[in-house]
Amino acid sequence: MTDALRWGVLATGGIAHQFAGDLVKNGFTVQAVGSRSQAGADAFAAEFGIPTAHPSYASLAADPEVDIIYVATPHPFHVDHATLALEGGKHVLVEKPLTVNAGEARQLAALAESKNLLLLEAMWTRFLPHMGRIREILAAGTLGDVRSLIADHTQDLPDDPGHRINALELGGGALLDLGIYPVSFASALFGRPETILASATFKDTGADAQVATIFRYPGGQIATLISASDTKGPNTASILGTEGRIQIDEVWYSPTTFRVYNSANEVVETYETPEITGRGMHFQAVEAERLVAAGLITSELLTVTESVQIMETLDEIRAQIGLVYPGE
Repeated sequence: MTDALRWGVLATGGIAHQFAGDLVKNGFTVQAVGSRSQAGADAFAAEFGIPTAHPSYASLAADPEVDIIYVATPHPFHVDHATLALEGGKHVLVEKPLTVNAGEARQLAALAESKNLLLLEAMWTRFLPHMGRIREILAAGTLGDVRSLIADHTQDLPDDPGHRINALELGGGALLDLGIYPVSFASALFGRPETILASATFKDTGADAQVATIFRYPGGQIATLISASDTKGPNTASILGTEGRIQIDEVWYSPTTFRVYNSANEVVETYETPEITGRGMHFQAVEAERLVAAGLITSELLTVTESVQIMETLDEIRAQIGLVYPGE
């Protein structure tokens, strides 16, 4: 890669492993990792061949050899750790959701703008090849007037009360971990919803187990979405228009296949994602490096403004279902 940025990875959990692995496999420069302990940083650095291992997030943020930091800590810590990186003069890719609530998101957005630094939410689905092709199809008017989205993100995850997905203090629950995907997809298609209807069920820990939402938009479009951490569903998505539809296969938010149907229910296009090295998380890094090289601090594929609006939508859903995180 030409003029590659030097990446720092903040945290060493599961998602950090996936992202770092994809960066290394695809030839990106991973310069440093920061952990809460030297041992944790050393182990991560050894696994991925990373030159510098920092025993704290603060020392990573201060590393002059790092240009951009990927924040991979649990949701409630995103605002503090992204702030640390921005204050250290680093561009930032923050794991989704951007923060826990819209107030924190606005705080990060203002800081990044004041420092003229990139702030990008790591909603990796936006940057995948099949999503790029879908944008082209919609822009060409192939579906006519797009009217509806139906999408789910449903998994049967551990019921252990100590697991992160069930821990409110870590932002656990179906909505922020899983529901963010279809909510963000609806935002990409239709923008900010005019009305929101939400319903949920909860686990004994207080974390949300299932969340169903119906969004209606100023143009009359409707999105029907569901997320769940206690049941495995199809994990497919359908975009419906007056002249046809797109049916995205399992798992719709990962590199996958889709078919385009016309109004006569005939397949007019079948798309298969090209062979990818790794999981596909590196495409968001490609976008981040492109933006920095162009002197831009937000992406037209997922602007900071849209990320804030998505947090506002999630806030309204939480208000309707009565979900509050500790410290709010």
